[in-house]
Amino acid sequence: MTALSALETVRVELGTRAYDILAGHGALAALGARLSGLVKRPRAYVLTDETVMRLHKAGLEAAVAGAGIKLDWMALPPGEQTKTFAQLGNVLDWLLAGGADRGDLLIAFGGGVIGDMGGLAASLMKRGMGFVQVPTTLLAQVDSSVGGKTAVNTPRGKNLVGAFYQPRLVIADTALLATLPAREMRAGYAEVLKYGLINDAPFFDWLSANGHKVLALEPKAARHAVAKSCAAKAAIVAEDETETGVRQLLNLGHTFGHALEAANSYGPDLLHGEAVALGMALAFRYGAKLGVTPGKDADRVARVLRTSGLPSDLGGRDRARFTAPRLTELMQQDKKARAGRVPLILARGIGAAYIHPDADLASIESFLSRELLETA
Repeated sequence: MTALSALETVRVELGTRAYDILAGHGALAALGARLSGLVKRPRAYVLTDETVMRLHKAGLEAAVAGAGIKLDWMALPPGEQTKTFAQLGNVLDWLLAGGADRGDLLIAFGGGVIGDMGGLAASLMKRGMGFVQVPTTLLAQVDSSVGGKTAVNTPRGKNLVGAFYQPRLVIADTALLATLPAREMRAGYAEVLKYGLINDAPFFDWLSANGHKVLALEPKAARHAVAKSCAAKAAIVAEDETETGVRQLLNLGHTFGHALEAANSYGPDLLHGEAVALGMALAFRYGAKLGVTPGKDADRVARVLRTSGLPSDLGGRDRARFTAPRLTELMQQDKKARAGRVPLILARGIGAAYIHPDADLASIESFLSRELLETA
């Protein structure tokens, strides 16, 4: 069996804007042939970060060499602090200076930060140039590279300025994950667990038994986890592209998680996936407090997170920054908050998430106060 025959293809069905996700070990080798059918002239622009450029530039160059495509590179500093208006302006200036036009392609080659920045820049560049996602982190492969959400952060919150703009192709090569630190792998794995918690209890059961194989990048297990996650997200995006209904389920853990990240000033001691993991544990426990989530399921979620090396409670956090009033204030700045209430994704059990449209922020603050007290 060749490397390419071992790939899985997931189709994101969006009519004339539909696109493929290629997932599996060695998927990058398919990039050159795929790009040949997307570009009008043999060149593309690659946005990456300094770490990915150092580790994987040669691999990407080799993948497109046979197609005769010339690459123009820009590398940004790694990390969430890069996702700013200032850096977005730098990216746009680089594209304009390089003569990019709407017939060209921007390749976002990196993690979620690069994918979000690249997608937003592509949407703005002369009112829209094409872009391709080549995610290099597990989190980006199973979440941020799929579905067309692009954004930058502001001091008032995460992802508050952005656009829905779909890629033309996603290449999720699990071999690229071999250079990820173990902590980054675990952070991405939180998003994989999320799909089981939303609407696929058997997948969550499979992950509970096989998560160690996924984290160890055993090729078949990693491919299955990535493809299954992408298929789950693709189905939801095809039904609700602009997040007016069922797509909100993908925010499980994110309302709590984004508040935690903002309270931490997006610092490196709390990665996005870690914040989502903690947010999911909080969502299940808050649901248990409301009487909608079985307590045994909340306990199991916390246990699986801990077994996977992910946080499940607020213990060990800086109590000067992580206070119940501050976290609640940040949740109120969520894009979907209205008049002292915020929609939360809660669950009636594992695999049974639902939209709780008007969670009371006073109730949430009381819940967080208790969480902080119990983990002091």
